[in-house]
Amino acid sequence: MELKWVLEELTHYFFPNCCAVCNNKLLSKEMGVCLQCLYKLPKTNNFDEDNNISEVLLAGRFPFECVASFAFFTKQGLLQSLIHELKYNNKPAIGNLLGSLFGEDLLGSNFLQPIDVIVPVPLHPKKMMKRGYNQAEAFAQGISKATSIPVSVDELIRVINNPTQTKRSKTQRWENVKGIFEVSNTDVFQNRHVLLVDDVITTGSTLEACANALLECSNVKISIATIGESL
Repeated sequence: MELKWVLEELTHYFFPNCCAVCNNKLLSKEMGVCLQCLYKLPKTNNFDEDNNISEVLLAGRFPFECVASFAFFTKQGLLQSLIHELKYNNKPAIGNLLGSLFGEDLLGSNFLQPIDVIVPVPLHPKKMMKRGYNQAEAFAQGISKATSIPVSVDELIRVINNPTQTKRSKTQRWENVKGIFEVSNTDVFQNRHVLLVDDVITTGSTLEACANALLECSNVKISIATIGESL
């Protein structure tokens, strides 16, 4: 054990990992983000809050049970830095970490209790091949690790490789995602409560499109969890 510890410390000294937010050197047990920055995350704690911001945003657009977000997302904010690293700098471990932290917060809550399966918003195979991973799936796997709820990654699929949602209006975002998702086998989610997860909820158009595909399944219930809630 002592030799292994020495080798880990030497590797960390000569090839230091730095925090994705503050760029300070990480301690050997820290993963991608230092504890000081994690402590500063503006958590919403809205998973047991009726009519929270995200629920109001999605109200009337499709049937859902509950919506929760891990932290507030603001431009130039701490969470934006983490999301950028997660999506564009090949750091899926950040998604795993945030999902695990969120899952730990959800343990024992009314929000989590009825969930049967976690389903990440899928990437199109072309984008998946280019990026190498799905940031929403990384988040989902983190929640699963903390809660032991299984993750489904093959049944909800993205059948159209639509352009990015960035810099589009609310109407343009909806038109951009209309009909791009399908469920490959509707029996899989029949009579189940699905936790649909994504990175950041802005207008909710992508989540709405996913939900409409899931609602083709008989007697399915949908709740939603995201890493960030845009203010």
